[in-house]
Amino acid sequence: MNPQTRVVIYTTRYCPYCHVAKDLLKAKQAEFDEIDVTDDDALREKLVRMTGRETVPQIFIDGKPIGGYDDLVKLYASGKIV
Repeated sequence: MNPQTRVVIYTTRYCPYCHVAKDLLKAKQAEFDEIDVTDDDALREKLVRMTGRETVPQIFIDGKPIGGYDDLVKLYASGKIV
């Protein structure tokens, strides 16, 4: 991923998909900001309004929501992000 690409991942502490998504980003040497919504109901509700999804992880690349872990894997597999 381009070093100037901004990746933000919304997570919870207990979500296994959050952990594997972060592991994948680390393996690809992508820098990312993590926002933990475990104990923040208001932020979690804001995330649902932003994405239309109630699950985590929710990943944003350059401000655009791309979805969760499976969506991230598909983007890497398709070559749309490196």
